[in-house]
Amino acid sequence: MARIEHIAIFARDNVGLAEFYKAVFGMEEVFRQPAGRNGERTAVYLTDGHINLALLPAAPDGAEGLHHFGFRVDSVDATAASAVAAGARHGRSDVPQDGRFNEAFVLDPVGVRLDLSARGWATRPLSPAEAAARGGSVGG
Repeated sequence: MARIEHIAIFARDNVGLAEFYKAVFGMEEVFRQPAGRNGERTAVYLTDGHINLALLPAAPDGAEGLHHFGFRVDSVDATAASAVAAGARHGRSDVPQDGRFNEAFVLDPVGVRLDLSARGWATRPLSPAEAAARGGSVGG
């Protein structure tokens, strides 16, 4: 059965937004990862132990707010095909360069972006070695 794994939000001050979620809701920081075309910005990943927040850096003139939410599924390809058959539109499919996992994006019938992945996210803070293996780091 598919389940919601993460919610991704774009924010110009995503690091400050992370501090908000940690202070108000007690979320824990899982890790940070370079973001942007050249890794010039930082994405921050938080968890409540069940669902993660991906706080992504918005471009200086870019939109802020909900970007997508992600489902963990048994089969990325089968779920994407099922979604399209039920009225979704194809997005893009990726196999990240570092070999982490396969994911696909589809747009639901009203245009909400959905991230489909067969590998779940970490639901606890990562060690420095674990974060490095994912191309990121821990702490600020």
